[in-house]
Amino acid sequence: MSYTPPKVWKWNKESGGRFASINRPIAGPTHDKELPIGKHPLQLYSLATPNGVKVTVMLEELLALGHKDAEYDAWLIKIGDGDQFGSGFVAANPNSKIPALVDHSTPSPTRVFESGAILLYLAEKFGAFLPSDHAKRTECLSWLFWQMGSAPYLGGGFGHFYAYAPEKFEYPIDRFAMEVKRQLDVLDRHLADNQYMAGEDYTIADMAIWPWYGALVSNLVYSAAEFLEADTYTHVNRWTKQIAERDAVKRGRMVNRAFGEPETQLHERHDAGDFETRTQDKLEAAE
Repeated sequence: MSYTPPKVWKWNKESGGRFASINRPIAGPTHDKELPIGKHPLQLYSLATPNGVKVTVMLEELLALGHKDAEYDAWLIKIGDGDQFGSGFVAANPNSKIPALVDHSTPSPTRVFESGAILLYLAEKFGAFLPSDHAKRTECLSWLFWQMGSAPYLGGGFGHFYAYAPEKFEYPIDRFAMEVKRQLDVLDRHLADNQYMAGEDYTIADMAIWPWYGALVSNLVYSAAEFLEADTYTHVNRWTKQIAERDAVKRGRMVNRAFGEPETQLHERHDAGDFETRTQDKLEAAE
């Protein structure tokens, strides 16, 4: 059935879909709620979606590398409950999207929002996972921004119409499936000649791309691996498995995770020992 757009679009609150209750065409806070502040200078407010995982993996990698000042508190933001529209979160990120980072080690607290910006901020702050060589740094940043520009087609485009839309329509699914497969082919051709995205070194480009495209080919998002023939992208799968084996990546995937099997979840993280001491009672108390 064809659709004729009206002369002036109006917000239909009953538009449906999994995220209908939190989608709106206006910005700003809906309620007053200050953000908690823990004991570390770095305060992360997030959820373990692919964009959130980027940052927790980066922080855990920095700690694994020996950067003690990368210790952080990670607070759970329940986007389904609208936590991202609280006044405190909006002050940290006026776009009301996770993740948001506030660095209290600076003369006045520094807010950083957008996952790619947070990765770049931390890489420059700690001098890690960003090549110093001009050509390699440029390659790394090119792939970082490739991910930031490409993922909306995967998430908001393909993921929405294939997995979350209240009704399935052929045109949008075909349109975005075609684009996602093109993106996977871009990655596969590049990784055929490179161990990691920027060459031989593991960088923030890998940390940005892996939570989205690694999860896709591993069938961890949208249950679409068979539909997209994800197993045919052999170099992406090799790279995905290689990164998944890193201990810091395993820890980073758990932080702010409030779904899946209980043993995969760590709702909040305030100390490295939280990974060892969490119990089912602790998980239930954080809900």
